[in-house]
Amino acid sequence: MLSGIQRFGGAMFTPVLLFPFAGIVVGITILLQNPLFVGDSVANANGFFYKLMFVLQEGAWTVFRNMPLIFCVGLPIGLAKMAPARACLASLVSFLTWNYFIFAMGTIWGSSFGVDFTQEVGLDTGLTLIAGIKTFDTSIIGAIIISGIVTKIHNTYYEKPLPAFLGIFQGTSFIVIVSFFVMLVLAWITLLTWPVVQIGIKSMQSFMISSGSIGVWLYTFLERILIPTGLHHFIYGPFIFGPAVTENGIQVDWTLQIQAFSQTTQSLKELFPAGGFALHGNSKIFGSVGIAFALYSTARPENRAKLAGLLIPATLTAVFVGITEPLEFTFLFIAPVLFAVHAFLSATLASTLYSFGIVGNMGGGLLDTMIPLNWGPMFHNHTMMVITHIIIGVIFTFIWFFVFKFIIIKWNLNTPGRGDNANNVKLYTKEDVERKTTKKDTDNSDGELSLEHTIINGLGGKDNIKTLNNCATRLRVEVVDVNKVEADQFFTQIGAHGVVRKGSSLQIIIGLHVGKVRDRIDSIISLPGI
Repeated sequence: MLSGIQRFGGAMFTPVLLFPFAGIVVGITILLQNPLFVGDSVANANGFFYKLMFVLQEGAWTVFRNMPLIFCVGLPIGLAKMAPARACLASLVSFLTWNYFIFAMGTIWGSSFGVDFTQEVGLDTGLTLIAGIKTFDTSIIGAIIISGIVTKIHNTYYEKPLPAFLGIFQGTSFIVIVSFFVMLVLAWITLLTWPVVQIGIKSMQSFMISSGSIGVWLYTFLERILIPTGLHHFIYGPFIFGPAVTENGIQVDWTLQIQAFSQTTQSLKELFPAGGFALHGNSKIFGSVGIAFALYSTARPENRAKLAGLLIPATLTAVFVGITEPLEFTFLFIAPVLFAVHAFLSATLASTLYSFGIVGNMGGGLLDTMIPLNWGPMFHNHTMMVITHIIIGVIFTFIWFFVFKFIIIKWNLNTPGRGDNANNVKLYTKEDVERKTTKKDTDNSDGELSLEHTIINGLGGKDNIKTLNNCATRLRVEVVDVNKVEADQFFTQIGAHGVVRKGSSLQIIIGLHVGKVRDRIDSIISLPGI
């Protein structure tokens, strides 16, 4: 079961990775339309520059305004065990069918379900438009459920043979036919249950917001501590992209109101209290620096130069784009207690910031969320909030440093460059990175296997690979026989940052280019004779 959940969490990254660029463009264009930053003459609604920013902003809103469709199409890429492109098509068609069924049933029998489908969409009606269809506003929750069900049908029946005279209905057509009748039932169930779910969501919104700093602390702690299992997606997803605390999710609703918030001096915590549940990115920016310095300062002097070669790029990746796995997995499996401390400090930082009135959409790094979506737009009218934010963050950087250094020395932990790991721990040099990022389909001229071929061999060959997908930095694999898989050291020697094992499931920490590695492996294992 855990393997399935982890696979689902990894699949979530396919659509999620579309959001950083879109968020940056939206944030910058909003900033450049604000007269507080560019002046009244530039921010003139009739001027060419303002109109150009409006055009770019509208293009960037594509991702945020169509999240249900994007999740519906994106999830099968990671979940489908065969023909993922066809699974995406079946998922999209079935999702639209489900919504059309809801519209038709709601229009005819809405009163029987306590729903008035004659209302206009939006506000508190619980209705929305998806691809022009008036339907329930299930946000990404409905898309994820429908996509998961259709992908399960696809994985089960895609290769089911039919009699020759029904051959035209095989494959994707058969999946859509089966899903058609499943969607009919699910639409009825949705009409019966979703109004109750909406009441529950509103109750949870009120509870989480009213719980203040305690709720923020608990949310952030769970989001961090569950990273090794991949289950953290289920913590932040409903908050950031779904309706857990705001109607459209924190990311969309904060971005929609950035310009209005930037032009008022009223407390942002009063205007957008839900923004306390999107402060987890602060640990990536401020905590990562403290952790890196602690690891560096506690290493043996003769190993510090090599260790710096690993820590500097990993830390910069965490600070600037919010991808923390390369740094966190450096110490996670050597000294798990440090990760628990890291989660505790992350939650404490978030709740402290919230106590000082700091809210926003801060789930990423400096470049993708903090500067374009928070500090930049808010600095003019919320200068003290930004300064207070930075001061508290820097203080916590020192806290991370001293706490990690104390624990490492006090318990003599074998972090990189220390103790038993002083000589045999894998520290990555420029040559390692070049080897790791080299992509080849076949053996090179010297007979050396490519990274992808080597990984396949280390996993016991293509016949031993049961399922394969990835998240932002990890290759997630389920094998048939775990005894055929090489030891962790095999993978770290070819450039991996670490390996997580849970029964027949493995997570190989590759790095930010893991998506390309996964695609190459998919291509290789599908070739005949390999």
